[in-house]
Amino acid sequence: FQIKAFRLQIQAYNQLSPTVSAEIWMFYAQSSALSIIRNIFHGRKVNLGSSFRKLSCKRSYSSQPVIEDMTSPNPFDHIKRNLNQDGKTWTYFSLSELKDKRIDTLPYSIKVLLESAVRNCDEFQVEKKDVDNIINWKETCPAQIEIPFKPARVILQDFTGVPCVVDLAAMRDAMKTLGGNPDLINPQVPVDLVIDHSVQVDVARVAGAAGINAKIEFERNMERFAFLKWGSQAFKNFAVVPPGSGIVHQVNLEYLARVVFDTEGVLYPDSLVGTDSHTTMINGLGVTG
Repeated sequence: FQIKAFRLQIQAYNQLSPTVSAEIWMFYAQSSALSIIRNIFHGRKVNLGSSFRKLSCKRSYSSQPVIEDMTSPNPFDHIKRNLNQDGKTWTYFSLSELKDKRIDTLPYSIKVLLESAVRNCDEFQVEKKDVDNIINWKETCPAQIEIPFKPARVILQDFTGVPCVVDLAAMRDAMKTLGGNPDLINPQVPVDLVIDHSVQVDVARVAGAAGINAKIEFERNMERFAFLKWGSQAFKNFAVVPPGSGIVHQVNLEYLARVVFDTEGVLYPDSLVGTDSHTTMINGLGVTG
């Protein structure tokens, strides 16, 4: 019955229409999105969180926004090293090349934070002083010094993930309203949303209960599921795991975890932030999350 129910859910999900009226989902978010985009266009800094890049934009006389990049070259590019295997070559940031003995005493999870800061250092969102603060963890931790963290990926579930997709859709709509290119609004790191929090047991202890519950689940959540499917096709770096695939923790551990990322030939540790209370289960694979 479970296998049959899973197939029914996959078939139903694949039949959902990818075109959904965005007005319903973006009503509450549109005003704030417009405010954010307007601030960017008029040169005001806006904190969009760790998954977005801050840009300084100014209006030109042609009324088209001119994007001014405020970042600098990575000052740690000199510690890049090559890894050759089976005729292929990758690069990575070697922490040992920083020649700092304090790094040897750092916990593994702190080294992951350090590598992320070194790799993403642009003297704007991540500065050299942030790298120094992480290396000096034994002193800065008790003082609760704030550090930036750019995770390799983000994992969401359908209850807490829907508002995130709504915000992205609202920002695209606002960008279009202001004459910009809405396709520029995308997550900067891979985002996986697992639909697993919508299931309820309406029928039990009867033949075919799993399939009946799956059918009711889709009827009850049709609008949300259609919206999420639209998001998976509209945004880059965004994927949705359909209902019936398993709970988010299981899917994260067995399928979504990369352990090591390979992005355009650059290797770096898997790390993530998640919106579910069991996200830290991924630590069992040596992944900081």
